Amino acid sequence: MSNGIHAVTGAYGYSGRYIAARLLEQGKEVITLTNSANRANPFGDQVQAFPLSFNDPARLVDSLSGVKVLYNTYWVRFNHKHFTHAQAVENTLTLFKAARLAGVRRVVHVSITNPLEDSPLEYFSGKARLEKALLESGLSHAILRPTVLFGREDILINNIAWALRRFPFFAVFGNGEYRLQPIHVDDLADLAVTEGTRSENVILNAIGPETFTYRELVEAVGVAIDRVRPLIHLPPDLGFMLGKLVGFFKHDTFITREEIRGLMEELLYVNTSPAGKTSLTAWMRKNAATLGANYASELNRRRNRQMPYFRE
Repeated sequence: MSNGIHAVTGAYGYSGRYIAARLLEQGKEVITLTNSANRANPFGDQVQAFPLSFNDPARLVDSLSGVKVLYNTYWVRFNHKHFTHAQAVENTLTLFKAARLAGVRRVVHVSITNPLEDSPLEYFSGKARLEKALLESGLSHAILRPTVLFGREDILINNIAWALRRFPFFAVFGNGEYRLQPIHVDDLADLAVTEGTRSENVILNAIGPETFTYRELVEAVGVAIDRVRPLIHLPPDLGFMLGKLVGFFKHDTFITREEIRGLMEELLYVNTSPAGKTSLTAWMRKNAATLGANYASELNRRRNRQMPYFRE
C-alpha cells in the first residue's frame, strides 16, 4: 500500500459510509475495515475492504500498513447473545493497538456524549474506557462525541415516525422533558474528515443546532409527517415493556432499558455550541414522504450482511 491511505471502519454501514464518501470527494485513497465484506458496496472498486480481524491482530496490523488516518465508527448499540459492549471494548482496544503498531499517524474516534467510566450504563462506561485508552496510547487523536445521529438510514428518528404512522398514540417515558441534540450524519462526517487533517489532540461534542425535549422531538416528527398523535406518559418500565412487544413482532430490539435511562438522565445533552449545521426540523420536512415508511431493524442489518444497508 502507498502512503496517505485513509481507513474507515464500517464504510458500508451508516456513519462510516458518509465519512468514506467525503474522503473520496477529496481525492483520498480509502480502505475499509469491516465485518460485512459481502454487503452491497456503494463505492465499487474505489474502496478496498479488509476484515476487522480482531482475533488475528497481526492481520489487522498488516491491513493498517500505510494508513495515515484511521476513522473508527465500530461499536454495538446494545448487548445481545451474539455481541456485547464488553466485546466491543476489547475489540476496539485491539484495533487501537494495531493502529499504533502499524504506524497510523492519527485516529478519529467516534464516542458518545457524557461518557463516564463508573457509569452503570455499559454503553457510556465502555465509551469512557476507550477514550481513556486512546488518550494514553500516544496516538494523535480526535475524539468526537455525538448524541443521536439522523439521516435517511437512522433508526431512532425513523422508528419514531414509523410508530406514529401506525399507532393511534405514542408512549413517552416519564415526563418527556429530558433533552437531546440530534446531529445529521453528514455533519458528523464533515467534522471527522476535518479533524483527520489536524494533529492536535482534541475532544469535541458533536451536537446539532437544535435542542429538543424528547416530547418535543416526537411532536416535531409527527408534525413533519402529518401524523400528530396523543402522547401518553408511561412509567419507564411500562414503556420498556411496550417497546419490547413491538420488538417481538418485528424480531428486533426496539429500545433497551439502558437507552431509556440514558435519555431520561440527559446523557444525550451537553451545554456546548453546536458542531453541526443541519436542522432536523427542516430535514424531516424535506424527507417526510419516506421518513418512517419502513421499519428500520438493527438486528436485521446484523443478521443479513449481504443486503444493502441503506434504504434507497
